[in-house]
Amino acid sequence: MTATVRRQRPRRLACWALMAVLLADQLALSDTLAVMSVDLGSESMKVAIVKPGVPMEIVLNKESRRKTPVIVTLKENERFFGDSAASMAIKSPKATLRYFQHLLGKQEDNPHVALYRARFPEHELGFDPQRQTVYFQISPQLQFSPEEVLGMVLNYSRSLAEDFAEQPIKDAVITVPAFFNQAERRAVLQAARMAGLKVLQLINDNTATALSYGVFRRKDINTTAQNIMFYDMGSGSTVCTIVTYQTVKTKEAGMQPQLQIRGVGFDRTLGGLEMELRLREHLAGLFNEQRKGQRVKDVRENPRAMAKLLREANRLKTVLSANADHMAQIEGLMDDVDFKAKVTRVEFEELCADLFERVARPVQQALQSAEMNLDEIEQVILVGGATRVPKVQEVLLKAVGKEELGKNINADEAAAMGAVYQAAALSKAFKVKPFIVRDAVIYPILVEFTREVEEEPGVHSLKHNRRVLFSRMGPYPQRKVITFNRYSHDFNFHVNYGDLGFLGPKDLRVFGSQNLTTVKLKGVGESFKKYPDYESKGIKAHFNLDESGVLSLDRVESVFETLVEDSPEEESTLTKLGNTISSLFGGGTTPDTKENGTDTIQEEEESPAEGSKDEPGEQVELKEETEAPVEDTSQPSPPEPKGDAAADGEKATDKENGGKSEAQCHMEASVYRGLVTRFGF
Repeated sequence: MTATVRRQRPRRLACWALMAVLLADQLALSDTLAVMSVDLGSESMKVAIVKPGVPMEIVLNKESRRKTPVIVTLKENERFFGDSAASMAIKSPKATLRYFQHLLGKQEDNPHVALYRARFPEHELGFDPQRQTVYFQISPQLQFSPEEVLGMVLNYSRSLAEDFAEQPIKDAVITVPAFFNQAERRAVLQAARMAGLKVLQLINDNTATALSYGVFRRKDINTTAQNIMFYDMGSGSTVCTIVTYQTVKTKEAGMQPQLQIRGVGFDRTLGGLEMELRLREHLAGLFNEQRKGQRVKDVRENPRAMAKLLREANRLKTVLSANADHMAQIEGLMDDVDFKAKVTRVEFEELCADLFERVARPVQQALQSAEMNLDEIEQVILVGGATRVPKVQEVLLKAVGKEELGKNINADEAAAMGAVYQAAALSKAFKVKPFIVRDAVIYPILVEFTREVEEEPGVHSLKHNRRVLFSRMGPYPQRKVITFNRYSHDFNFHVNYGDLGFLGPKDLRVFGSQNLTTVKLKGVGESFKKYPDYESKGIKAHFNLDESGVLSLDRVESVFETLVEDSPEEESTLTKLGNTISSLFGGGTTPDTKENGTDTIQEEEESPAEGSKDEPGEQVELKEETEAPVEDTSQPSPPEPKGDAAADGEKATDKENGGKSEAQCHMEASVYRGLVTRFGF
């Protein structure tokens, strides 16, 4: 019996050890199951999570509120966030930062920087000569860039989500305004990296709202297209979006619902904040009028008093949305003097009369970009807190010509819920019902290059060419390949934004530089000299516009082809061997197109711009590597493009090349393969 017991004891121990290992693996796996979304607004943010047993839930902050102010107070040894920072705004207005997202990706000479200084004169903005951007100078020892401040906020949102989920979280989907350009999107990605977040996707907030609307109304979507307009007026900006819902047939899952962004219009500065600033100025004037003749300082010169007035203006705007008049009152506004004044809704509407005139413009822009008219729109749905202002609804209702405006969506939380659904779809830990999302490119992107041509014997001239990579309102994510067929020497090409004529003069100045990067290719001529007997198939540049709307240049390669006679033992007599013999970026092995899972589905030749004509034999082919629509949102998104974030403006820079990105061609013996590395703008 003793021997028997001794023989079984190791088995029991092994069994317990195996169970402990399995339990540990299960616990380790559970730590990575939860995902989060952050709906990052100008004034406040909403955080949502998904974890096993908790499907799509809004996170409560430490004050048990579902909405958290995007405010940071920075002191020597302390940092305050959310409601705690909002309460500190009165005591330390200079150290309390808000609305800093308006400075992301902006150079120092951008009109929005001057606007921020005018709105918040208590903040000292320093100039960073290396990045050509601004930073907050809190004290001689403390200075932070807008990206660093946003990183702190995202880290705080992560801590809220982890406390609510009771487990670590690193995967997130973050919402950004649809009008964010490349520099602004990269600034958000840089801030997320500082916060230790793995960004599954930067999703446009209008797209997230449309996804939330469609997910909860899946049964109402059929093969008949339904056009819905979402009018989103938040604190800092206004975006109008036209979305088409219908079911489409997919290879993987049969008939599935799909949303497609058809048209977008926006106003970067039209929102609740501008209304509050008008009210603040009005209240400051009333207070100065009450103290007229007492030889006292202007209240506008007192940062603490102005912080109190802004807080009261925010409250007053909310109350006047439901009442015809209200009494504004602040105890001890300045010099221990109380302030009390009656403000009517009529006065408020007169103060913001020019703002209300701009309400209809995003609607017209959205209709023009979608090439639709109001008769094709079935419903107009309100989103965003500022749409609760009665005058906004009155003007909008008149502009769209509908009987009523739709209010059947949570105006504050729709974007957060749509983003967290997308986070669950992109995560490997969850399986959700597919909902196809086809987002649209707001700003077209093109490639420009100049080449010397010989029009007549001995007469040379320069010809400028433009080729559109990603057209306006075209779907993304997608990959494109542009082939330069007429180059046999080193050359440069520029990646720029395309026609931005739909933007007004003010918006163009805010937009910044229209040049994304300049690529210098070296070693092209050497490759032709090294393989003179091969037929050139051109220089191919591979571009990728990913799920976050961020552009990257994956690789550039020189392709040659030759015909080789096969031996009698082989089945065919002639076989084409297409070999990529050089990459214009040194690195790893070039994967074959089929290995990448990317097929050329479209080939087109763009007409030359500026009235120039291609000479005979001149061809610049534009190919699409992957299908444009995203037909399965459950697939994980590709990793973020490598390289430094170009948060310092629209122009990506390289320190060693005087602000230009340079690619060099390295010839490696006669091995017929491509040497490729990734390159991020």
